[in-house]
Amino acid sequence: MEQVLFRHNRPGRCVTFAEYRAEGGFAALEKALSGMSPNDVQQVVIDANLRGRGGAGFPTGKKWSFVPRDIPGPRYLICNCDEMEPGTYKDRILLEANPYSLVEGMTLAAYAIGVAHAFIFIRRGYEEAAENCRRAIAEAKEAGLLGKNILGSGFSLDLDVHQSAGRYICGEETALMNALEGRRANPRSKPPFPAVKGLWGRPTVVNNVETLANIPAIVANGAAWFKGLARISEAAGTKLFCVSGHVNNAACFELPLGMSLGEIIDGPCGGMLPGREFKACIPGGASTPFFTREHWNVPMDFDAVARAGSRLGTGGIVVFDRNTCMVAATLNLVSFYARESCGWCTPCREGLPFVKDVLARIEAGAGREEHIAILREHVQYLNYAFCPLAPGAMGPVEGLLRLFEDEIREHIVMGRCPLGGKG
Repeated sequence: MEQVLFRHNRPGRCVTFAEYRAEGGFAALEKALSGMSPNDVQQVVIDANLRGRGGAGFPTGKKWSFVPRDIPGPRYLICNCDEMEPGTYKDRILLEANPYSLVEGMTLAAYAIGVAHAFIFIRRGYEEAAENCRRAIAEAKEAGLLGKNILGSGFSLDLDVHQSAGRYICGEETALMNALEGRRANPRSKPPFPAVKGLWGRPTVVNNVETLANIPAIVANGAAWFKGLARISEAAGTKLFCVSGHVNNAACFELPLGMSLGEIIDGPCGGMLPGREFKACIPGGASTPFFTREHWNVPMDFDAVARAGSRLGTGGIVVFDRNTCMVAATLNLVSFYARESCGWCTPCREGLPFVKDVLARIEAGAGREEHIAILREHVQYLNYAFCPLAPGAMGPVEGLLRLFEDEIREHIVMGRCPLGGKG
């Protein structure tokens, strides 16, 4: 399997600037600045069908194209490395191993969009990753690959690292921009969208770490090469899957998009732990509905996973064995989201603690039949929240109701958790 993001990795340490350069690092930047226009760079990313790796899966080049070219004044690019979704740790792994692909990718993206100042917004706990980024920025500047008049092209870029105080809501792009401006991290009303009015009221693009780190390889090797990395024709490229839970090998893997769920678990994950049997998993981070054994052969790609009733999201796979109580697992996830709500809107502020309370009652043996209907109503009600936090939080609840309603009823009938609350 060809590696894109992990190609420069070294066992147990971060790749050096010299090693990255020796293996073709910054060659894509040299290619772009010497013979490609900003539109050329944008077009190759569009043609490559690179979709955002932060969760939404929106086409990256198309997102760039929304930035108006006729508005005078500065534009901004922000790399979102807030990464607080439970079960998701791919961006940390990537930056601890190789920050240079991100720096090069952000420089290429900034060139394509017409940005002179960009930011890496990173959560406070990612100290090693943040330090790696600062070092990579300094080394790139010293080599003339960042800063003023890069490679004599006339293009300049300042790149800063901003460590966030840290809340899950900062992963929502407009809340992130508020936090970067020094304001409370509440989401903004859209429209206007950030591409038109974002950071400090200026056109802004927000992309994920993994998304931006793919750009150098796409520019260097072309769109057809990138699309050819995937297992199925509707997909393009590789994906970082960070796996945790009841498997033999819980780690972050770079794998072709379109590889099936079963292939991932039985392959690089080494199967289930000894004596354990697969029951379910979260396929794309904590805000995605569960998959069960019936989804074993689903290709792990954005559209295929959506057709199967969930989302690929961040690619954070959490695996549960047969001894896991799915009510307890869902309660654990909803408890996180209830705590991380910014409190800006009523459905999220009031609805998530209420859903948490209902699930807690069911898990404690105090559930009633009407609680099932109440949960179904709230899966719908919380879609009216101001931002995607509450609808995302209800993803596991929707999956619980659709796939494990019998387990909920078992709690209610027995007046206790039949599995002892093992979530």
